[in-house]
Amino acid sequence: MNKTIDRKIILEDGREFFGYAFGASGNRVCEIVFNTSMAGYQEILSDLSYTDQAVVMTYPLIGNYGMAVEDYESITPSIGALIVREYNDEPSNFRSLKTLGEVMESNGIPGIGGVDTRALTRSIRDYGTRKALITDADMPQAEGLDILRSTILPTNAVSRVSCRDPWTSESPLALNPLDSISSAAGRPLRIAAVDCGMKRNIVRSLNRRGCTVTVLPWNTPADKIRALQPDGILLSNGPGDPTDVPETIATVRSLIGSFPIFGICLGHQILSLAYGARTYKLKFGHRGGNHPVKNFLTGKIEITSQNHSYAIEEESLANTPLSITHVNLLDGTIEGVECVRDRAFGVQYHPESAPGPQDSAYLFDKFLQIIR
Repeated sequence: MNKTIDRKIILEDGREFFGYAFGASGNRVCEIVFNTSMAGYQEILSDLSYTDQAVVMTYPLIGNYGMAVEDYESITPSIGALIVREYNDEPSNFRSLKTLGEVMESNGIPGIGGVDTRALTRSIRDYGTRKALITDADMPQAEGLDILRSTILPTNAVSRVSCRDPWTSESPLALNPLDSISSAAGRPLRIAAVDCGMKRNIVRSLNRRGCTVTVLPWNTPADKIRALQPDGILLSNGPGDPTDVPETIATVRSLIGSFPIFGICLGHQILSLAYGARTYKLKFGHRGGNHPVKNFLTGKIEITSQNHSYAIEEESLANTPLSITHVNLLDGTIEGVECVRDRAFGVQYHPESAPGPQDSAYLFDKFLQIIR
Protein backbone atom coordinates (compact mmCIF):
# COMPACT_ATOMS: atom_id res chain seq x y z
CA MET A 1 0.00 0.00 0.00
CA ASN A 2 1.34 3.41 -0.96
CA LYS A 3 1.97 5.89 1.83
CA THR A 4 0.38 9.31 1.79
CA ILE A 5 2.74 12.28 1.91
CA ASP A 6 1.78 14.04 5.11
CA ARG A 7 4.83 15.98 6.36
CA LYS A 8 7.35 18.39 4.87
CA ILE A 9 10.40 20.51 5.59
CA ILE A 10 10.48 24.20 4.74
CA LEU A 11 13.89 25.88 4.58
CA GLU A 12 14.52 29.59 5.06
CA ASP A 13 15.11 30.00 1.32
CA GLY A 14 11.62 28.63 0.62
CA ARG A 15 12.71 25.24 -0.65
CA GLU A 16 10.46 22.38 0.44
CA PHE A 17 11.10 18.65 0.94
CA PHE A 18 8.14 16.31 1.31
CA GLY A 19 7.88 12.95 3.06
CA TYR A 20 6.08 10.71 5.52
CA ALA A 21 5.63 11.33 9.22
CA PHE A 22 6.93 9.11 12.02
CA GLY A 23 7.68 9.84 15.65
CA ALA A 24 5.86 12.73 17.35
CA SER A 25 3.41 15.09 15.67
CA GLY A 26 3.36 18.89 15.58
CA ASN A 27 5.44 21.69 14.13
CA ARG A 28 9.10 22.08 15.01
CA VAL A 29 11.65 24.75 14.07
CA CYS A 30 15.26 23.58 14.33
CA GLU A 31 18.71 24.24 13.03
CA ILE A 32 19.15 21.69 10.23
CA VAL A 33 22.40 19.68 10.03
CA PHE A 34 23.52 16.38 8.50
CA ASN A 35 25.36 13.30 9.76
CA THR A 36 27.31 10.92 7.51
CA SER A 37 27.48 7.94 9.90
CA MET A 38 26.52 4.60 8.38
CA ALA A 39 25.33 3.15 11.71
CA GLY A 40 24.49 4.35 15.20
CA TYR A 41 21.22 6.25 14.76
CA GLN A 42 20.24 5.40 18.35
CA GLU A 43 23.41 6.95 19.75
CA ILE A 44 22.90 9.97 17.49
CA LEU A 45 19.28 10.33 18.60
CA SER A 46 20.31 10.24 22.26
CA ASP A 47 23.45 12.42 21.93
CA LEU A 48 22.68 15.64 23.80
CA SER A 49 25.01 17.57 21.50
CA TYR A 50 22.13 17.51 18.96
CA THR A 51 19.83 19.51 21.23
CA ASP A 52 17.39 21.58 19.13
CA GLN A 53 18.85 20.33 15.83
CA ALA A 54 17.09 18.52 12.99
CA VAL A 55 19.53 15.84 11.86
CA VAL A 56 19.55 14.60 8.27
CA MET A 57 20.94 11.07 8.05
CA THR A 58 22.84 10.59 4.80
CA TYR A 59 22.83 6.79 5.17
CA PRO A 60 19.55 5.81 3.51
CA LEU A 61 18.05 3.09 5.76
CA ILE A 62 17.26 4.06 9.34
CA GLY A 63 15.35 2.16 12.03
CA ASN A 64 16.10 -1.35 10.81
CA TYR A 65 17.71 -2.60 14.04
CA GLY A 66 15.37 -0.87 16.48
CA MET A 67 16.35 0.54 19.86
CA ALA A 68 18.32 -1.31 22.57
CA VAL A 69 18.47 -0.28 26.22
CA GLU A 70 22.26 -0.58 26.40
CA ASP A 71 22.93 1.81 23.50
CA TYR A 72 21.50 5.10 24.76
CA GLU A 73 23.92 8.00 25.24
CA SER A 74 21.47 9.91 27.43
CA ILE A 75 18.32 9.02 29.32
CA THR A 76 16.18 11.76 27.76
CA PRO A 77 17.00 12.62 24.12
CA SER A 78 16.84 16.31 23.25
CA ILE A 79 17.39 16.18 19.49
CA GLY A 80 15.05 18.48 17.55
CA ALA A 81 14.01 16.13 14.73
CA LEU A 82 15.25 13.26 12.58
CA ILE A 83 15.13 13.29 8.76
CA VAL A 84 15.74 10.09 6.78
CA ARG A 85 15.47 8.63 3.31
CA GLU A 86 13.85 5.32 4.25
CA TYR A 87 12.40 4.67 7.71
CA ASN A 88 11.98 1.03 8.77
CA ASP A 89 9.36 0.40 11.43
CA GLU A 90 9.86 -3.39 11.61
CA PRO A 91 13.34 -3.86 13.11
CA SER A 92 15.16 -7.18 13.11
CA ASN A 93 17.36 -7.34 16.20
CA PHE A 94 17.05 -9.58 19.27
CA ARG A 95 18.26 -6.70 21.47
CA SER A 96 15.58 -4.28 20.29
CA LEU A 97 12.76 -3.48 22.72
CA LYS A 98 11.15 -0.57 20.88
CA THR A 99 11.09 0.91 17.40
CA LEU A 100 12.81 4.19 16.64
CA GLY A 101 9.44 5.80 15.96
CA GLU A 102 8.05 4.69 19.32
CA VAL A 103 10.99 6.20 21.21
CA MET A 104 10.74 9.43 19.24
CA GLU A 105 7.01 9.69 19.86
CA SER A 106 7.40 9.15 23.62
CA ASN A 107 10.09 11.88 23.73
CA GLY A 108 8.22 14.40 21.56
CA ILE A 109 10.66 14.16 18.63
CA PRO A 110 9.18 14.48 15.12
CA GLY A 111 10.57 12.47 12.22
CA ILE A 112 10.12 12.56 8.47
CA GLY A 113 10.99 9.75 6.05
CA GLY A 114 10.94 9.46 2.28
CA VAL A 115 12.96 12.66 1.90
CA ASP A 116 15.52 13.19 -0.85
CA THR A 117 18.31 13.36 1.71
CA ARG A 118 21.05 13.69 -0.93
CA ALA A 119 19.54 16.91 -2.29
CA LEU A 120 18.87 18.18 1.22
CA THR A 121 22.43 17.47 2.33
CA ARG A 122 23.81 19.26 -0.74
CA SER A 123 21.66 22.26 0.13
CA ILE A 124 23.13 22.34 3.65
CA ARG A 125 26.67 22.03 2.28
CA ASP A 126 26.09 24.79 -0.27
CA TYR A 127 24.24 27.27 1.93
CA GLY A 128 25.17 26.20 5.44
CA THR A 129 23.15 25.24 8.49
CA ARG A 130 20.03 27.33 8.94
CA LYS A 131 16.52 27.20 10.31
CA ALA A 132 14.10 24.59 9.04
CA LEU A 133 10.45 23.97 9.82
CA ILE A 134 9.11 20.41 10.08
CA THR A 135 5.35 20.65 9.59
CA ASP A 136 2.26 19.14 7.96
CA ALA A 137 2.43 18.75 4.19
CA ASP A 138 -0.57 21.01 3.64
CA MET A 139 0.84 24.07 5.43
CA PRO A 140 1.05 27.00 2.98
CA GLN A 141 4.63 27.92 2.19
CA ALA A 142 4.08 31.60 3.04
CA GLU A 143 2.78 30.69 6.49
CA GLY A 144 5.74 28.40 7.07
CA LEU A 145 8.21 31.11 6.09
CA ASP A 146 6.50 33.52 8.50
CA ILE A 147 6.98 30.97 11.28
CA LEU A 148 10.66 30.61 10.39
CA ARG A 149 11.24 34.36 10.32
CA SER A 150 9.53 34.91 13.66
CA THR A 151 11.19 32.00 15.48
CA ILE A 152 14.38 32.63 17.41
CA LEU A 153 16.33 29.44 17.98
CA PRO A 154 16.93 28.78 21.69
CA THR A 155 20.39 29.18 23.19
CA ASN A 156 22.03 28.15 26.46
CA ALA A 157 21.44 24.50 25.60
CA VAL A 158 24.08 23.26 28.04
CA SER A 159 22.14 24.56 31.03
CA ARG A 160 19.08 22.63 29.82
CA VAL A 161 20.73 19.24 29.30
CA SER A 162 23.40 19.04 32.00
CA CYS A 163 22.67 16.95 35.10
CA ARG A 164 21.07 18.81 38.00
CA ASP A 165 22.89 16.96 40.79
CA PRO A 166 26.24 15.19 41.01
CA TRP A 167 26.32 11.42 40.57
CA THR A 168 29.07 8.83 40.71
CA SER A 169 29.81 5.78 38.57
CA GLU A 170 32.29 3.22 39.87
CA SER A 171 34.00 0.65 37.71
CA PRO A 172 33.63 -3.05 38.50
CA LEU A 173 37.42 -3.09 38.13
CA ALA A 174 37.65 -0.64 41.01
CA LEU A 175 36.54 -3.43 43.34
CA ASN A 176 39.85 -5.16 42.73
CA PRO A 177 42.83 -2.79 43.02
CA LEU A 178 45.00 -5.31 41.18
CA ASP A 179 42.83 -4.90 38.08
CA SER A 180 42.44 -1.14 38.15
CA ILE A 181 44.64 1.74 37.11
CA SER A 182 45.34 3.10 40.57
CA SER A 183 46.79 6.31 41.89
CA ALA A 184 49.92 6.68 43.97
CA ALA A 185 47.63 6.35 47.00
CA GLY A 186 46.80 2.78 45.97
CA ARG A 187 43.15 3.48 45.10
CA PRO A 188 41.26 3.74 41.80
CA LEU A 189 41.75 7.04 40.02
CA ARG A 190 39.02 9.58 40.71
CA ILE A 191 37.85 11.65 37.76
CA ALA A 192 35.63 14.73 38.07
CA ALA A 193 33.63 15.02 34.85
CA VAL A 194 31.96 18.36 34.12
CA ASP A 195 28.70 17.49 32.35
CA CYS A 196 27.91 19.89 29.51
CA GLY A 197 25.68 17.31 27.80
CA MET A 198 27.91 14.32 28.24
CA LYS A 199 27.63 11.06 26.34
CA ARG A 200 27.42 8.06 28.66
CA ASN A 201 30.15 6.23 26.77
CA ILE A 202 32.66 8.74 28.11
CA VAL A 203 31.85 7.52 31.62
CA ARG A 204 31.87 3.90 30.46
CA SER A 205 35.26 4.39 28.77
CA LEU A 206 36.77 5.65 32.03
CA ASN A 207 35.02 2.98 34.10
CA ARG A 208 36.45 0.28 31.83
CA ARG A 209 39.88 1.61 32.72
CA GLY A 210 39.20 1.24 36.44
CA CYS A 211 38.31 4.87 37.20
CA THR A 212 35.65 6.17 39.54
CA VAL A 213 33.85 9.03 37.77
CA THR A 214 31.92 11.76 39.58
CA VAL A 215 29.71 13.63 37.13
CA LEU A 216 29.09 17.29 38.01
CA PRO A 217 26.64 19.91 36.69
CA TRP A 218 28.02 22.34 34.11
CA ASN A 219 28.05 25.28 36.56
CA THR A 220 29.79 23.56 39.47
CA PRO A 221 32.14 26.16 41.09
CA ALA A 222 35.86 25.55 41.13
CA ASP A 223 36.03 25.31 44.92
CA LYS A 224 33.55 22.41 44.94
CA ILE A 225 35.59 20.59 42.31
CA ARG A 226 38.76 21.15 44.35
CA ALA A 227 37.00 19.81 47.44
CA LEU A 228 36.50 16.48 45.69
CA GLN A 229 40.28 16.14 45.36
CA PRO A 230 40.04 14.48 41.95
CA ASP A 231 43.05 13.01 40.23
CA GLY A 232 41.94 14.58 36.95
CA ILE A 233 39.17 16.65 35.40
CA LEU A 234 37.28 15.82 32.23
CA LEU A 235 35.32 18.43 30.30
CA SER A 236 32.56 16.77 28.31
CA ASN A 237 30.96 17.27 24.95
CA GLY A 238 27.72 19.22 24.70
CA PRO A 239 25.49 21.32 22.47
CA GLY A 240 25.62 24.86 21.18
CA ASP A 241 28.01 27.79 21.24
CA PRO A 242 30.85 27.39 23.79
CA THR A 243 30.65 31.09 24.62
CA ASP A 244 27.20 30.41 26.09
CA VAL A 245 28.88 28.94 29.20
CA PRO A 246 31.15 31.71 30.58
CA GLU A 247 30.74 30.23 34.08
CA THR A 248 32.30 26.95 32.98
CA ILE A 249 35.09 28.76 31.12
CA ALA A 250 35.90 30.79 34.24
CA THR A 251 35.89 27.65 36.40
CA VAL A 252 38.29 25.86 34.06
CA ARG A 253 40.54 28.91 33.92
CA SER A 254 40.92 28.83 37.71
CA LEU A 255 41.64 25.08 37.73
CA ILE A 256 44.28 25.07 34.98
CA GLY A 257 47.62 23.90 36.34
CA SER A 258 46.13 22.40 39.49
CA PHE A 259 44.83 19.19 37.91
CA PRO A 260 45.31 17.28 34.66
CA ILE A 261 42.46 18.32 32.33
CA PHE A 262 41.07 16.53 29.28
CA GLY A 263 38.48 18.27 27.07
CA ILE A 264 36.30 16.46 24.53
CA CYS A 265 34.50 18.36 21.73
CA LEU A 266 32.72 21.25 23.52
CA GLY A 267 35.09 20.58 26.41
CA HIS A 268 38.01 21.12 24.03
CA GLN A 269 36.53 24.46 23.01
CA ILE A 270 35.91 25.47 26.64
CA LEU A 271 39.49 24.59 27.54
CA SER A 272 40.82 26.65 24.63
CA LEU A 273 38.62 29.62 25.55
CA ALA A 274 39.87 29.39 29.14
CA TYR A 275 43.39 29.86 27.80
CA GLY A 276 42.32 32.95 25.82
CA ALA A 277 41.70 31.46 22.37
CA ARG A 278 38.62 32.26 20.27
CA THR A 279 36.02 30.11 18.51
CA TYR A 280 33.96 30.56 15.35
CA LYS A 281 31.01 28.80 13.76
CA LEU A 282 31.60 26.46 10.83
CA LYS A 283 29.48 26.67 7.70
CA PHE A 284 27.86 23.27 8.20
CA GLY A 285 29.89 21.67 10.97
CA HIS A 286 31.40 18.21 11.25
CA ARG A 287 29.06 15.28 11.97
CA GLY A 288 29.80 11.68 11.18
CA GLY A 289 32.10 8.75 11.82
CA ASN A 290 34.51 9.13 8.91
CA HIS A 291 36.52 12.32 9.48
CA PRO A 292 40.29 11.95 8.90
CA VAL A 293 42.45 13.72 11.46
CA LYS A 294 46.25 13.93 11.47
CA ASN A 295 47.99 13.52 14.81
CA PHE A 296 51.12 15.70 14.69
CA LEU A 297 52.56 13.94 17.75
CA THR A 298 52.63 10.53 16.07
CA GLY A 299 52.31 11.36 12.37
CA LYS A 300 49.39 8.94 12.12
CA ILE A 301 46.00 9.54 10.51
CA GLU A 302 42.99 8.74 12.69
CA ILE A 303 39.47 8.18 11.38
CA THR A 304 37.29 9.95 13.92
CA SER A 305 33.73 10.43 15.10
CA GLN A 306 32.66 14.08 15.16
CA ASN A 307 29.67 16.23 16.07
CA HIS A 308 30.16 19.97 16.40
CA SER A 309 29.33 23.35 14.85
CA TYR A 310 32.21 25.42 16.23
CA ALA A 311 36.01 25.32 15.91
CA ILE A 312 39.07 27.02 17.39
CA GLU A 313 40.41 30.05 15.53
CA GLU A 314 44.01 29.15 14.75
CA GLU A 315 45.33 32.73 14.88
CA SER A 316 43.96 33.15 18.39
CA LEU A 317 46.29 30.47 19.75
CA ALA A 318 49.37 32.61 19.12
CA ASN A 319 49.16 34.34 22.50
CA THR A 320 48.40 31.19 24.47
CA PRO A 321 50.63 28.34 25.71
CA LEU A 322 48.57 25.86 23.70
CA SER A 323 50.16 23.96 20.83
CA ILE A 324 48.23 22.33 17.98
CA THR A 325 48.35 18.52 18.14
CA HIS A 326 45.71 17.46 15.59
CA VAL A 327 44.25 18.89 12.38
CA ASN A 328 41.29 17.91 10.21
CA LEU A 329 42.46 16.76 6.78
CA LEU A 330 39.17 17.71 5.10
CA ASP A 331 39.24 21.43 5.85
CA GLY A 332 42.36 22.13 7.92
CA THR A 333 40.49 23.03 11.10
CA ILE A 334 42.10 22.48 14.49
CA GLU A 335 41.22 19.13 16.06
CA GLY A 336 43.50 19.04 19.08
CA VAL A 337 45.48 21.31 21.43
CA GLU A 338 47.76 20.71 24.38
CA CYS A 339 49.66 22.51 27.12
CA VAL A 340 52.28 20.10 28.42
CA ARG A 341 53.25 22.47 31.23
CA ASP A 342 49.74 22.45 32.69
CA ARG A 343 48.99 18.78 31.86
CA ALA A 344 45.97 19.91 29.84
CA PHE A 345 44.81 18.81 26.40
CA GLY A 346 41.67 18.59 24.32
CA VAL A 347 40.37 17.12 21.08
CA GLN A 348 37.54 18.35 18.88
CA TYR A 349 36.36 14.84 18.06
CA HIS A 350 34.98 11.92 20.12
CA PRO A 351 37.47 9.29 21.35
CA GLU A 352 34.57 7.42 23.00
CA SER A 353 32.84 7.26 19.59
CA ALA A 354 29.42 5.57 19.98
CA PRO A 355 28.92 5.49 17.08
CA GLY A 356 32.16 5.53 15.17
CA PRO A 357 35.67 4.10 14.77
CA GLN A 358 37.91 3.23 17.70
CA ASP A 359 41.11 4.85 16.41
CA SER A 360 41.17 7.50 19.13
CA ALA A 361 40.35 5.49 22.25
CA TYR A 362 44.02 5.78 23.23
CA LEU A 363 43.34 9.35 24.36
CA PHE A 364 41.71 8.06 27.54
CA ASP A 365 44.88 6.08 28.23
CA LYS A 366 46.93 9.21 27.58
CA PHE A 367 44.80 11.13 30.09
CA LEU A 368 45.33 8.47 32.77
CA GLN A 369 49.04 8.25 31.99
CA ILE A 370 49.34 12.03 32.52
CA ILE A 371 47.55 11.64 35.84
CA ARG A 372 49.82 8.81 36.98
